[in-house]
Amino acid sequence: MAVDITIRIGGLAGQGMQFIGMLLGKIFTRHGYYVFTHQDVESRIRGGHNFVQVRIKDEPVFCHSQKVDILIALDRGSMDLDQPVLEPDDIMIFDVKEKGFTSDNPARLPIPMEQLAVEAGGMKIMFNSVAIGAALALLGCDLQPILDRLDEEFAARGQETVEKNRNCVISGYGYIKSNFKGTFPKKIPLAPYKKDKLFMTGSQAMALGAACSGLKFYSGYPMSPSTTIMEYLASLGRKHSIIVEPAEDEIAAINMVIGASFAGVRAMTATSGGGFCLMVEGMGLAGMTETPAVIVVAQRPGPSTGLPTRTEQGDLDFVIHASHGEFPRSVFAPGNAEQAFYTMQKAFNLADRFQTPVIVLGDQYLNDSYFTLDNLDPGRIKIDRGKIISAENMSYPVEYKRYEWDESGISPRIFPGQTEAVVYADSDEHTEAGHITESATVRKGMVVKRLRKVEGIRKEMDPPKVNGERDPDLLLVGWGSTCGALKEAADILTRNGLKTAVWHFCDLFPFPDTGLLPQISKKTRIFSVENNATGQFARTLSGQGRIMIDHRIFKFDGRPFSPWDIVNRVHRAL
Repeated sequence: MAVDITIRIGGLAGQGMQFIGMLLGKIFTRHGYYVFTHQDVESRIRGGHNFVQVRIKDEPVFCHSQKVDILIALDRGSMDLDQPVLEPDDIMIFDVKEKGFTSDNPARLPIPMEQLAVEAGGMKIMFNSVAIGAALALLGCDLQPILDRLDEEFAARGQETVEKNRNCVISGYGYIKSNFKGTFPKKIPLAPYKKDKLFMTGSQAMALGAACSGLKFYSGYPMSPSTTIMEYLASLGRKHSIIVEPAEDEIAAINMVIGASFAGVRAMTATSGGGFCLMVEGMGLAGMTETPAVIVVAQRPGPSTGLPTRTEQGDLDFVIHASHGEFPRSVFAPGNAEQAFYTMQKAFNLADRFQTPVIVLGDQYLNDSYFTLDNLDPGRIKIDRGKIISAENMSYPVEYKRYEWDESGISPRIFPGQTEAVVYADSDEHTEAGHITESATVRKGMVVKRLRKVEGIRKEMDPPKVNGERDPDLLLVGWGSTCGALKEAADILTRNGLKTAVWHFCDLFPFPDTGLLPQISKKTRIFSVENNATGQFARTLSGQGRIMIDHRIFKFDGRPFSPWDIVNRVHRAL
């Protein structure tokens, strides 16, 4: 029987929901399953209603499900707010200490979690480990694999911590076996342990992709949901010879990146929309000086502080048009962790080859969610630094022209200090040699030169990934983190008798050559699906893509699309 089970852990910030979700994800990933884990949290250090949701399947999974099979309610708020998502036969585990809550439903299981934690581990705060044991007992999992993962997880904290957590898991596991055996009919048998799959967030995949693509300098200022990119790169820094420089603000971060790139190393930064507002002037400097720069913008709802811990696709127009003046850039939006890893290679290569800023759009849903991946192959990553003149291939004496005219718009670079040539660069308009100018003729020539890069970049932009039926009745079109929900929604609609296909765009700007786009028939009804209020990408499809959109499905409440959100909206439109 196919496995598709979702566990939601709800409670207050500080109660260890992320710990439960991550540990469950690792256990099932390393014992043969695919896991997708996402979180819904308030912007509070402690308190508020939050949950982490873990979806376990026996086939690849890239989005959450609306169906919750087991709810682990760590506080009364979760009992009240999360219980409505359960069907009568779905399980809720809750602590018996919560007064005022009673239920005659045999699927609502009272467990003395805090009491068991104190007895087994000496601290009531360890009741999250009790909850892990209880959930795994309900799922019919063997105990030993769980204990092995605890040894791995807590080894660095000492044997005493390992033993306390082991005892708490055993206590929760045993309580279910003794009191509620057979309550939950869905079981997940664990395969033998194999470390043949990866379990990582979108942020970690971006950071790892950057490291494998030759990143040597990172500067950033913390801003959720981008901060974990900097944290993960810091953990890789020594092994991969990457300097990670925490900046005093986003303005300093982008300018340090430009300086490092100008000096010759691959450099990047990451932020969210509010931080990118501060980086815009620096991006214009990169555009004028034709300096490569990779910028990750992990979107969250705005404007201003908005909903700082939630998700949205509201910054596409912003990043395409950011900074004054006209200069080329490219924009990408990967749809899952695997695509995020490989997109970083393309971002760095295009930044170097065309000497422009490149923006990689993520969002809270992509960056903070955990994915199970079969494999990431660093051998697929090829590094292309573009036109670079080294001391070995330069003849002397020479008057180097940093912005020398070329039909492609791309002038060869020299890294300062590595040859005898002098490199001039300026934020003002400049001559081919890099000297400030007021000449109308030179100004016109330099604008044309820079913009000539656009068509070269466009040729590097890939068409959308196509999934689903040929000659479909319905076509779902999206970009970025909606990828998983779109594909699953298409499967559901097809099973319901509506032949459905998906176009998922990762390469957004410059828009791919329309001749590369897959062909669709006139009968196909096209739905554009976006996590924003105004259809930012739908306008691009209608304008540059010349694709007539029949229906627009928007969601902008700070929450991601589930497949059924899309399916229900399609049925309403039809």
